[in-house]
Amino acid sequence: MNPLEELVNNFQDLVGQVPELIQPFIVMLAGAIPFIDGEGAAIIGIVGGINPIIAAIFAAAGNLLSVALVVLLSSRARTAVMNRQAGHADATAGSAGTVTTMEAPPAKLESKGRLRLKKWLDQYGVPGASILGPLAIPGQFTAAMLVAGGTSRARVLLWQAISIVLWTTVGAISIWLALQVVVQV
Repeated sequence: MNPLEELVNNFQDLVGQVPELIQPFIVMLAGAIPFIDGEGAAIIGIVGGINPIIAAIFAAAGNLLSVALVVLLSSRARTAVMNRQAGHADATAGSAGTVTTMEAPPAKLESKGRLRLKKWLDQYGVPGASILGPLAIPGQFTAAMLVAGGTSRARVLLWQAISIVLWTTVGAISIWLALQVVVQV
């Protein structure tokens, strides 16, 4: 037995000590951890001897739940900041002059360039950032940045879900093939 086979067998023995019903939930918890994400958790589960399909499903579910939580919290934080800024601008405009007939200055309109940039981000940026983001940073970070930048929660969650399923599937298939071919487990 080569050292890699021995390592995999020892890890499977360790995982085998946990009740079989609990094993997928441990994979789910691992999937919720940034930098492990769905693909890392699926790999851990499959190497641990869990059925590859079950490991991938639970890993992706854990990753998606943590991303959804981050999106909801980021969205609430953004809303609170925007409301506070709007309230502060209203208070400043109301106390600016002593003449009661003056109206507050109109809200600053966004430039054509900024509007175009936002449109391009919504058209192309969210899918690209969501799908390619895991190559550089965890999906939780990408999702938080997109929501903080003003992208809708639904759009971020949709593309993050697609990305999580894609990368978890790639990780699961890759490690399953590696175990079949290299380690022959």
